[in-house]
Amino acid sequence: MSARSGRVGLAALPLHSGRAPAWLFGRMVRRAREILGHVVADYGPGEVLERLSDPFWFQALGCVLGFDWHSSGVTTTTCGAIKEAVRGVEDGFGFVVAGGKGAASRKTPVEIERACERLGQDPAFLVKASRQGRHALPGRPRDLRSDHRAFARRPRPGQGRPLRPRPGAEAPRHIRQ
Repeated sequence: MSARSGRVGLAALPLHSGRAPAWLFGRMVRRAREILGHVVADYGPGEVLERLSDPFWFQALGCVLGFDWHSSGVTTTTCGAIKEAVRGVEDGFGFVVAGGKGAASRKTPVEIERACERLGQDPAFLVKASRQGRHALPGRPRDLRSDHRAFARRPRPGQGRPLRPRPGAEAPRHIRQ
């Protein structure tokens, strides 16, 4: 049993409506790109996926990115910031993010198919998993169904390429070429 699995608890979070302000979301995207870039450079893309699956690390990441720790929207907003952070440089990060909330969640299967086609992988398992996550449990009201889905997939070994800094920006020492 790991030290982390011994932690249990309950958090009552206030329900917030609306969206994160554009100025905050933009900062969250930039911070996510830098943080995840460093994790990938130091530990590899598999470690990013491992850390994102840890609810304590994920919550902490949302806070470090700038979202309120007690907000009900931290999962949705953090997933959205991560998706935007790796958009266009998925090969450099070594993983792809698909899905989102609302209308974006309904495009998840198509996004998965496109990514798998580009990577030469069979999308059937991930598409099926994305569809299963959308169904409501029996007896659960329609408005409580989760319409938020985010999937990340690591490309096969050797398919990633080094991270490149954006033009005019200096890369951190450990990812300079």
